[in-house]
Parts: sequence; C-alpha cells; structure tokens
Amino acid sequence: MLAISDLTIRIAGRPLIEGTSVAVPSGARAGLVGRNGSGKTTLFRAISGEITPDAGQIVIPRGLRIGQVAQEAPGSDDSLIDIVLAADTERMRLMTAAGTETDPHAIADIHARLADIDAHSGEARAAAILAGLGFDADAQQRPAASFSGGWRMRVALAAVLFARPDILLLDEPTNYLDLEGTLWLESFIARYPGTVLVISHDRDLLNTAVNSILHLESRKLTFYRGGYDSFERQRAEKLTLAAKAREKQEARRKHLQSFVDRFRAKATKARQAQSRIKMIERLQPIAVAVDEHSAPIHFPAPDKLLSSPIIRLEGVEAGYDSAAAPVLSRLDLRIDQDDRIALLGANGNGKSTFARLLAGRLPHVTGSVVKAQGLKVAMFAQHQLDDLHPGETPVDHVRPLMAGAPESHIRARVARMGLDTARMDTRARDLSGGEKARLLLGLITFGGPHLIILDEPTNHLDIDAREALMMALNDFPGAVIVISHDRHLIEATVDRLWLVADGTVADYDGDIADYRAQVLTGKRPKPAAAAPEPERVSGADKRKQAADRRRELAPLQQRIRLAEAEMARLQREIERIDSEMAAPGLYDRDPAKGASLAKRRADAEKRLVGLEEDWLAMSSEYEAAAAG
Repeated sequence: MLAISDLTIRIAGRPLIEGTSVAVPSGARAGLVGRNGSGKTTLFRAISGEITPDAGQIVIPRGLRIGQVAQEAPGSDDSLIDIVLAADTERMRLMTAAGTETDPHAIADIHARLADIDAHSGEARAAAILAGLGFDADAQQRPAASFSGGWRMRVALAAVLFARPDILLLDEPTNYLDLEGTLWLESFIARYPGTVLVISHDRDLLNTAVNSILHLESRKLTFYRGGYDSFERQRAEKLTLAAKAREKQEARRKHLQSFVDRFRAKATKARQAQSRIKMIERLQPIAVAVDEHSAPIHFPAPDKLLSSPIIRLEGVEAGYDSAAAPVLSRLDLRIDQDDRIALLGANGNGKSTFARLLAGRLPHVTGSVVKAQGLKVAMFAQHQLDDLHPGETPVDHVRPLMAGAPESHIRARVARMGLDTARMDTRARDLSGGEKARLLLGLITFGGPHLIILDEPTNHLDIDAREALMMALNDFPGAVIVISHDRHLIEATVDRLWLVADGTVADYDGDIADYRAQVLTGKRPKPAAAAPEPERVSGADKRKQAADRRRELAPLQQRIRLAEAEMARLQREIERIDSEMAAPGLYDRDPAKGASLAKRRADAEKRLVGLEEDWLAMSSEYEAAAAG
C-alpha cells in the first residue's frame, strides 16, 4: 500500500499540496487527475524521492521498487532491444553472475531466482513490448541514436515497462504514442501485476486501463473507486450534497443570528442569546469545491460554404524526394464540405504527409489535386507551437490580424480563444502548453477556414479543454480531418475513418471498436475493399437467412454472456478485496489475513485477464460471423 499522510509540498513558497492524506491499495491502477498546474507531476517527484515534502510523509513498504520513464530519452549506439533488456538490473546482474559464479550452492540460488523472475523469457517480453509501441523486429536491432526524440521516448517507456517495478509511475505516457500504441498501452496497464499511478487526460485510457481515480483538487487528494466516468458521477453527487449541506447550515446560521439580533439587548433572554452566539461560532464552514470548467474554444465559420467536393485527388503520389519512392500513392479520394474524417494508421505510415498534402504544404508528385476556388485550410501540428513568438503576448500575436481595430475588440477576440485577462498579457514563453495550443488554434482558424486539419491537437490539453475542443469541432460548419491518439475525441467528432497503410489512404470498413479489436488481437487492419454487386434477395429469404444466422451464433453469444457475467463477478470480488485491504492497520493487526487477501486478489486478477482475452477473441469471432 502507498500511504500519504498529512502531506504538504510547496514550490517557491506556493503550496501545491497541503495537509492531505490518502491510501492507495496495493495492486491498484489509479489515474491521477487534476487541472494543469495543480501539482500532479510534483507529487510523482515526491513519491519517487526526487524532492522532499515540506511536511507529512509518504510511506512505501520496504523493498518495493518504484519505476518511472527516464526524463532523458536514450540516445546511445546500443540497440533498442539491448537498452530495454538492461532496464531490468536484477536480471542482468543474475545473468552475468550465472556465467561467472563457481560455487554450486550460489549457482543453484541464482538459477532459482532467475526462474522466479521469469528471466529466460526476457528477450521475448522485451520484443513484445517494443512491438506494441511500434518497433518492428528490424527497428529493435537498430541503435537508439538513429531514432528521433519522440521515438526514443517510446524506448524509455518500453524500458520501464519491461523492468516491472512494484509501483509504476507514468506521466502522460501517450503523448509520444499514436492511436495504435495507445490502445496497446491501455491493454498493458489493465493487466499490470503491480501498482500503477498514471497521469493522463485521455478519458478512454482512464476508463479502460485503471480501476480507481486519485483526484488532486484544492491542494487535497481524494481517492475514488472506478474509472473516470464513475469518478465524474461520484464527484458530481458529492458537490451536490455539499452544496445542500451548506445551504442548510446557512439557513440555521441565519435563524440563530436572527434570535441573537432580536433578544441580545433583553436581560431575560441574554443567556439564551449568548448560548446561540456560541452555537454560531461552533458551526464549521462547509467547503464546497468550485466545479471549474475550461473556457470554451471557438472556431469562426467561413464567410461562405463551398460546393462539394472541396478537394478531389485522382491518381496522386506524394513524397519528400522526387528521386525516391513516394510515401503515398494511388490516392483517389474526395473531401466534401461537411466531412468529418479521422486518419488511422501507425506512425510512419504517412498520416502527417497526407495532412500536409491537403494543406498545400507538400506538393504532389503525380496525379491531380483539384481544390474548390477560394478554399481556406487551417492546419494545427504540435511543432507549430515553436512558431509562436516567445517574447510576445497573445494580444501581440492577434493585433497584426486586426489592423486598425480598437484594443477592446482585439482583447475580446483573444478572450474567445479561451485566454483570460491575465494570460492575454503573458508572454508566449511563459504560457502553459495548453494555453499555447489554444492560442495557436485561434490564430490558424482566425480567417474562418473551410477545412480544419488537426494533427495530435490534445497533447497539452486537460480533460475539460479536450471537451471544449470537441464542442468547438461539433459546432464548426466546415470540414474536419483529425489525427489523434485520443479515441474519445475521434468517436465524439468524426463520422468517417480513413486508414493510412500500405502506402495509400482508403476508407476503413468498421468503427473504432473494430479497429481496437484488430490492433489488440494482432490482426493487421485492412482498408475497405470494393464490395461486389449484391445479389437480389427477397424479403422472405432475408428473414430466413437472418434467423439461420442467429441460430448458428446462439451458442457463441451464450458463451460471451457467460464470460461477461464472470468478468463482472471477478471485478466485484477484486473491489471487495481492495476494500478489505484498505482497512487501516490491517497488516499490523492481522498480517496473515493481509497476505491471504493479496493472494486472493492476484488469483482473481489473473483469472480476469484470461477471461478478458477469451472474451475479446469470442467477440471478434461473433462480429465477423454476424457481418458475414
């Protein structure tokens, strides 16, 4: 168990965490959430021992290993597989000792320990982790120095996952991942045998990979069981109850005060008045947390919508070097004025290349690209944050776009970007990542584009800001193309999926759930194939075929329902065990019971993981059979 007791942490004299206590059960997978700047990363630094709290303590059972992603990405000439294998220092030490030790007893102990930690499957595990994060077999043998910074951060993530620390700390681990890597990581965290604390603003990850939420708000930590949706519901109920309690208290205070005001001067009532004054003093104020939401994001509509298609590609090839093979070819696509499209596909397949082609930032090599006359395209990419002028304020950035406009109008426009009065006069270099993203989104869409292209827009946005972005996209009347590892953003804003794979772009036949199942089962996702001309079938024949298919699938459907029921039972059992293990002083009072509970939980978790894998395979089989 990770126990935080009366913890206070100050940075530059400002309290980020103050007098808070909380216990995280052993084996919990907890999402650490809170507004940007609330102190989440600072808490991680205190847990890992990088900083010392100003007061209170963090108690971690002796001998437990804490692991987190290295701040500096590996850049040596060692191969990726060697870097990941080296992260498990105990395994490396024992493997070395096994080849040099001469004492038979010591050799026996070494091999027993190697068996305990499953050391001989190490290379296979390391390769599987690297593959899940996007490195194929050839890439795993290449030196780390040959990869860009973002890919090397994936190697750092792979290293800490391979080391399997008892307490795993992950700070925004999906920022360097594509959708495929994010889906794999969600599955990995959900099966992780130790305790996990993950800082994330990815709602789907917080719903599928964790079983509890640790909320940092108003310098206090609160532990909630369940995923993010459950946390939101519980917190809303808590806020409602606190507001009602405060209203009742204020009504009582008012009633007591009216008695005091009325009878204080009367000698016969003086004692009663004094008694009520003391009662008023004993009424402790009930703190009601303010449910703050991010300022809305607004995308101005174009002056006039264009006729569809706004972009048509016929036989297009595109790349960065005309002498080399094209990155993308066989592009025969059209984009209409009301299209909402998400681009799927692993990093390196050409999603950003395709986005640059559509935005006019990359010329095509062959074929025809026809754009509607007057088409305005706005494109957001993470590297553009570096294009902001660090010494200028948001107002300075907007002023040249509104030449001659009154200062009040300029500031009103900045406010519509979601930057309040204090931030609009702050230099860009001092803005947070989320504030820079808001500013850039406002600048690129300033003129009212017909098409907005967003390449990973959520990396610096917290959950509320992501919701604001979703609402802005849904309100925008033009076309939208999104590249994102945030599944919730995709599901909430788009209605078409295009797969970038095998050097081309094509419609994807399925939804995000289908794509997730294919990624996790290792099946390579395929673009939609051209459907053959359907045969004419009568209504009676259709009904008979449907009935036959239902009968054929009934046994499989029953197995799926039984698996779901057993999974739900195991989840309830794990929650009950977690509740018992969270009891204060359990291990001091009854260590045998604590050990028994831990074993029961591990057994239940193992059965649940196996059932989840079976359920996923059966569901994929059922969906394929139903579709066929």
